[in-house]
Amino acid sequence: MSEQPVTPAHTPAAEDAPARRGGWWHTFRRAPRGVRWAAWTALVLVLVLLVLAAAAVVVVRRPLPQTDGEVEVPGLSASVEVLRDDHGIPQVYADTDADLMFAQGYVHAQERFFEMDVRRHITAGRLSEIFGEDTLETDRFIRTMGWRRVAEQELALLQPATRDALTSYAEGVNAYIGERSPSQLAAEYSVLGLTGLDYTPEEWQPVDSLAWLKAMAWDLRGNMDAEVDRVLLSLDHTPEEIAALWPAYPYDDHPPIVSGGGVVDGVFEQNATGNATRNPRRPAYPPAVVDALERVQESLDAMPSLVGKGRGIGSNSWVVDGEHSATGMPLLANDPHLGISQPGIWMQMGLHCREQSAECTLDTSGFTFSGVPGVIIGHNADIAWGFTNLGPDVSDLFLEQTDGDDRYVRDGRSEPMEVRTETIRVRGGDDVELRVRETVHGPLISDVSSEFATVGANAPTDEPGERGSGYAVALAWTALDPAPTADAILGLNRASDWDEFRAAAADFAVPAQNLVYADREGHIGYQAPGRIPIRRAGNDGTMPVEGWVSANDWTGDYIPFDGLPSVLDPEEGFLATANQAVVGEDYPYLLTRDWDYGFRSTRIREALQAEGELSVQEMLDVQLDSTNPMAETLVPYLLDIRDLPSPYYRNAQNLLRGWDFTQPVDSAPAAYFNVVWRTLLELTFHDDLRRRTWPDGGDRWFLVVSRMLTEPAGPWWDDSTTDEVETRDDILRAAMIAARDEMTRRQARDPRLWTWGHLHRMHLHSSTLGESGIAPVERLFNRDGWQVGGGSAIVDATSWNAVDGYEVTAAPSMRMVVSLADFDESRWINLTGVSGHPASAHYSDQTELYVEGDTLPWAWTRGAVEAAAEDRLVLTPASG
Repeated sequence: MSEQPVTPAHTPAAEDAPARRGGWWHTFRRAPRGVRWAAWTALVLVLVLLVLAAAAVVVVRRPLPQTDGEVEVPGLSASVEVLRDDHGIPQVYADTDADLMFAQGYVHAQERFFEMDVRRHITAGRLSEIFGEDTLETDRFIRTMGWRRVAEQELALLQPATRDALTSYAEGVNAYIGERSPSQLAAEYSVLGLTGLDYTPEEWQPVDSLAWLKAMAWDLRGNMDAEVDRVLLSLDHTPEEIAALWPAYPYDDHPPIVSGGGVVDGVFEQNATGNATRNPRRPAYPPAVVDALERVQESLDAMPSLVGKGRGIGSNSWVVDGEHSATGMPLLANDPHLGISQPGIWMQMGLHCREQSAECTLDTSGFTFSGVPGVIIGHNADIAWGFTNLGPDVSDLFLEQTDGDDRYVRDGRSEPMEVRTETIRVRGGDDVELRVRETVHGPLISDVSSEFATVGANAPTDEPGERGSGYAVALAWTALDPAPTADAILGLNRASDWDEFRAAAADFAVPAQNLVYADREGHIGYQAPGRIPIRRAGNDGTMPVEGWVSANDWTGDYIPFDGLPSVLDPEEGFLATANQAVVGEDYPYLLTRDWDYGFRSTRIREALQAEGELSVQEMLDVQLDSTNPMAETLVPYLLDIRDLPSPYYRNAQNLLRGWDFTQPVDSAPAAYFNVVWRTLLELTFHDDLRRRTWPDGGDRWFLVVSRMLTEPAGPWWDDSTTDEVETRDDILRAAMIAARDEMTRRQARDPRLWTWGHLHRMHLHSSTLGESGIAPVERLFNRDGWQVGGGSAIVDATSWNAVDGYEVTAAPSMRMVVSLADFDESRWINLTGVSGHPASAHYSDQTELYVEGDTLPWAWTRGAVEAAAEDRLVLTPASG
């Protein structure tokens, strides 16, 4: 029998061989044509998405800076070390001030150049060159104010050492950006490039740094909004009704920062009794300086968060002496409250001379502004300092009678206006010619804002006759008087005692700040600096005044620095500032009539007095105090409402029984109370007030409503839209019912499941591309959804606006506590992180700690910095 070969095809196992050999491909080939095409399409899309994702990763990570190793940098005189800790916070070591400033500019550019570039475009009124017509109105206002023009004048007023620092800083910035394409500097440039932007950043100039101080002055501009609001209310409310909505400061309930003292022969003396010898001397200025100041004009920007909204912001700072400190030496705390953004406004940094000498004077650490040399708030080897906004009235609205196109009336005579033309370049559009008209009081803001033209038309005046479309409105504002504020920043960095600190503060023109002080000798102090105008009688700064009457003008002088309140080593052993009144009613100069009403400052004082000797941690705990001062007043009235319609509503009311009035993130009573509060304000005031003047729910409304509660049949309680006459209890009942229903819709039927943080969220947005309206771009640059405690007019000041909702509008931009006994025991935290790059691990790595109420160690000594260092970058002079 012959042997027959066995053919695999004829075996059972062979039937499956093609499938085994072909695998998924064999199956795919045997599939219907339509299925194959769909699969191919899906595969291609997946591959495209993978390629795009990979490209996006490359684009986003490309700008991340080198933080380790060695880099040759032209322009340095010797090597500079940049040590970064595990949160990327840089500590810079050099042998000369010039190299320190150079390296600070270099490091700022590494981490935040896009932010710096946007800031200088803001302050120059040039945003439209990058972002097109969307930012044209912002540019129009800022060009009208002339921030950049004033900064250019200020450069010549500065001390040579300050100009040298600005120059060295600019050289450091340019050394970094000069070797890199836009896509290597920031992911934002790559995204903008996809929209067709062809852009190369210009070199940094010293004046770019100075101009940003104008934007900060704008954000802290004081009572400008209140002037406008009072005008709008005057249309249909009596002066008495308006006064009820802006109560006088309650000095008996909320003590001012400085108790006692007075101005004697032009000098504030902290131990003077009263002001019986009022003799406020006005400072003498050289004629050339007076002429320069008189030529500076001012304007107003009702523009967006890019340059600050000016409402709902404040700050806390306090300092205790050694007798009130567990360390035996002073402790100083500060947490400035500003608008929120991603990245946050501050960047932590240390600037250290390896050895102190005439060529190297700096040894300081703290919070810096990207784009500005030096440390703004922090400490050096000898002193520590903190800021809160003084809030003086440094601006006035002047009504102007126009006489033709370019003339105005003044004391019965026709005067010519000053007119200039600005050209604004607009990306993707035609250039825009901007014509700026100025009177003696300032530029006519009504030329660029219909809102302020309405103010002019409606403002009260004794002038008879018809006004047609209304008077023009000019604005005077001290921020545009050239001043050497940059000298003050570096002066504070170098000061070693109280006298040097005050000498530096004397140059701090705008924004006027409350400065708290402590030193290694055990002294504590307070100084109010700033240029605050002296007004003539009849102008208290609360309402616009007739510009055609020269008797309403400012005198042209400022409150002399020596006449501003100051205290060294107060008897109480501590000083607390939280934007409350600075000094008592007997003070001879007008600072403002629009103080914060002092709820935060009083709570801080109570906490400091209760603690006795405070530790660093106890100082931090005070910063996180979330007690709502309005709750203590309002809740008893809410609990007195006993006829709620059902247990469903009474269950929510019962949350308030036994509540300690604090507002941590997980609090159910706080959630319910704040919804009641917002609803109460709406039911009480929205029917009587214009929308712009609706209550924001802050400290002023705490005081207004507190006083109204004692008048159960007061006129504000009545709802003018109904035929009935409502009383206080009617409104309180309706507010609780509506709040219960709202919380059920928003969170849960069971009140025990409610939380304040679920309502009170903090969304950190990039102020440019984070508001683009393009979801993937916004997700890249924004960090949203942080649930936080605290609230408006609370020490933990996470403010919200009752007109718009419960989301955070302003917050502590940082927190710090400095221990003068041992700087290495100090603590600090930033709202976001040091980096402006969304791909960086340090873009928002401090936010979670911040939200939890935690802080970071603040290394000071070289040994502590070395121990904390994760990266070491050495910048060396370029060879050859």
